[in-house]
Amino acid sequence: MDAEFWSDVVCPYCGLMNHRLHLALERFEHGAEVRLVHRSFQLHPDLPREGVSQRQLLVEHGVPQVEHDVLRPLELLAQAEGLTPYHVLDRTLGPTDLAHELLAFATEQGRGDEIWTAMFQAHFGHARKLWTRAEVLDFAAEAGLDVDAAADALDGHRYRARVLADQDMAQRLGARGTPFLVLGGTHALAGAVSTDDLVSALRTAWDARRPAPLGAGDVCTPDGCTSPSA
Repeated sequence: MDAEFWSDVVCPYCGLMNHRLHLALERFEHGAEVRLVHRSFQLHPDLPREGVSQRQLLVEHGVPQVEHDVLRPLELLAQAEGLTPYHVLDRTLGPTDLAHELLAFATEQGRGDEIWTAMFQAHFGHARKLWTRAEVLDFAAEAGLDVDAAADALDGHRYRARVLADQDMAQRLGARGTPFLVLGGTHALAGAVSTDDLVSALRTAWDARRPAPLGAGDVCTPDGCTSPSA
């Protein structure tokens, strides 16, 4: 079963959701049989390449009170759940197109989940900037990726279409933001769902993908199964 997880590097709820999703998969009895598929969803593609501080962005949008009402408590919640430190306010945000292209490159190298998690840790754990080519390639080197191959992929925008296709897919499924999760292709969850609720949702999606047990008198042929009462 696939667990398709749409997120953005700068979304603090996504970093928390990524952490919870891994915990839920460890607790889920069939977790080893679930394939976690990370997909891209850019929240602020129009931000300047040099970045802008979180506090400045809040002021520009006329919602500075969010700092005290939502973002600081979110930092404390993440830290209480094992993400320490977790910088939501004291950080810079920027366009994540190049970061997502690098993540798509890492996924093709078989290291998608690992590098997504490392990028969340770099940004929220160390307030890392990941907006320019140089910043993204510095991260790639530290993560042990082939920097020359990564640079070639970024310069040729080899994965740009894939990144855009991920976002289009999410929007067709009804997503208006991140995090957004689809389990088994049928069960969608929006927002930062708790670990307990994720485990429950995984079980529901897992059970839904299995055919119901045959009842007394049911007959199966190469064309399918039928019941005498049908």
